[in-house]
Amino acid sequence: MINYLLIGLGGAIGAMARVGVGRLFPTTLAGSIPLQMLAVNVIGCFMMGLLSSWLEYHNGPLALRYFLITGVLGGFTTFSAFALEGMLLVQKQQYAPAAVYIVLTVLLCLAFFFVGSKLFMRMV
Repeated sequence: MINYLLIGLGGAIGAMARVGVGRLFPTTLAGSIPLQMLAVNVIGCFMMGLLSSWLEYHNGPLALRYFLITGVLGGFTTFSAFALEGMLLVQKQQYAPAAVYIVLTVLLCLAFFFVGSKLFMRMV
């Protein structure tokens, strides 16, 4: 039961952080590409790479994994919102911005996950 509470608490923190971090960026890039969601996903993937590597390296306790990975970062990253934003662009027949947004999100998130993981490995 405690693990569910940790996930819920972490999720609430992550969701609030998503809104706060999102507000640091303009709503859109080039008029149509949802920059706030892109930034949050890239930052979240970087943090996922960094924290998951740290927890693995230090054999972090399951409760901490539930809180940080499933809770905080699960609440922070927004791939469901990513899907919604992408489909809204398609529905508006803004195919080029939709394609750019989707490709940038996937490539940057994978790249920043890798960078976060490698950065941690250099720090230890």
